[in-house]
Amino acid sequence: MQGNNRIKTIVGGASNVLTMQCTLISPVDGFHPVFTLDKITEFLYKHLDEYGDSREDITQCLKYALDPGTQGKGFIVVGHIDDKIVSAVVINETGMSGYIPENILVYVAVDGKYRGKGYGKTVMEYAIKLCKGDIALHVEKDNPARFLYEKLGFTNPYLEMRLKR
Repeated sequence: MQGNNRIKTIVGGASNVLTMQCTLISPVDGFHPVFTLDKITEFLYKHLDEYGDSREDITQCLKYALDPGTQGKGFIVVGHIDDKIVSAVVINETGMSGYIPENILVYVAVDGKYRGKGYGKTVMEYAIKLCKGDIALHVEKDNPARFLYEKLGFTNPYLEMRLKR
């Protein structure tokens, strides 16, 4: 399932074209030789800003998605310019359907220098195409990314409640 998708994104006018490539990292192939567990973890930890989790939680999520020992339950799409990660999406499969969506979008992040230029939308659209079944995500009401999710067709039919122990 690992693959590449070259996408030209115009940044700063037609004379300044940056090409972002999307690389799919799947359980079949495991972690990428350039986009390693540590590199993706650090990117997400840094660029999720106040909406992020601890490094340990991010690492656990990535391992869940890709660990061949547990038959990997998801995938990662890394948007990059050369070897520099500029965006990333992590999807985990829930193993359910109908009453719970088949997929949960756990993380999406874009490097602050590249926000508002279409990189997040591009990796999201690529990841959505790869999903089989419905997709859920959790977003805080004040997260500006919420508007991107709505443009991509996500709706908010429920109020989530949690009991923390």
